[in-house]
Amino acid sequence: MAEKLRIGWIGTGVMGLSMAGHLQDAGHSLTVYNRTRAKADPLLAKGAQWAETPRQAAANADVVFTIVGYPQDVESVILGEEGVLQGLPAGGIVCDMSTSSPSLAERIADVALLQGCLSLDAPVTGGDVGARNATLSIFVGGEKEGYEKLESCFKNMGKNILHCGGPGFGQKAKLANQVAIAGVMFSVCESCLFAQEAGLDVPQWLELVVMGAAGSKAMDTLGRRILKNDFAPGFFINHFIKDLGLCLEECRRMQIVLPGIGLAEELYRSMQARGQGNLGTQALIDCLASLSGKQWQQHS
Repeated sequence: MAEKLRIGWIGTGVMGLSMAGHLQDAGHSLTVYNRTRAKADPLLAKGAQWAETPRQAAANADVVFTIVGYPQDVESVILGEEGVLQGLPAGGIVCDMSTSSPSLAERIADVALLQGCLSLDAPVTGGDVGARNATLSIFVGGEKEGYEKLESCFKNMGKNILHCGGPGFGQKAKLANQVAIAGVMFSVCESCLFAQEAGLDVPQWLELVVMGAAGSKAMDTLGRRILKNDFAPGFFINHFIKDLGLCLEECRRMQIVLPGIGLAEELYRSMQARGQGNLGTQALIDCLASLSGKQWQQHS
């Protein structure tokens, strides 16, 4: 039987709430912190304890998981004056599951080590559906010892888990994934728009395409949402812009040129400027349609 851990959990948004719930259902005890307490209510109703600060969430924990929005949030909740590493006992583990900066992950690992703790960076992919169904893919960076201690927790939250290397390597692997996502979103949205403007029966066309070589998980899930004009966020445009910015930072550091992610960032920033940043990434279809003076129609 897997060891039952005292877990601190920070971040109960679209993904974090479900992920924490799976750990709670597995029998681990939770102490939860979130900037908006109401978003943690489902966990509290099932017996989780509330913490007023990240430091308090860490004070009696064996491990603290964080999943927050931006690198500055990661830095604040882990390294800040009321952060996790101000309260985590020696021997504890801090595991950041946000998509963040590889260099920040390395710095957190250095600070944790000085305090007798371990740090993992373990960003995820799979969106809200993967979080709810515990089918996320999890990219883990950090010491192998820490990975082995938390492997059972990762398996409670995800289906595909990979230890990618030392500190920061989980983030590097996730950013490589986001490069692929940027291309896939163009593929899904551009093909759907072409099908509509060509006069095809778009739902019938989609059913055939998802079964063939052009099909993808994004086509099968987000493509179906697009047909219904369902732009609710499985993953926020605002957060994807952050991820693409991190990808471009790493490209500059590595001296490589990837035009696709530069174009994706530009188009998503234009959507953000129009107040669409809280929509899901599949709303790119509207942006692409407007470039040609067209309008995306609902197909359902």
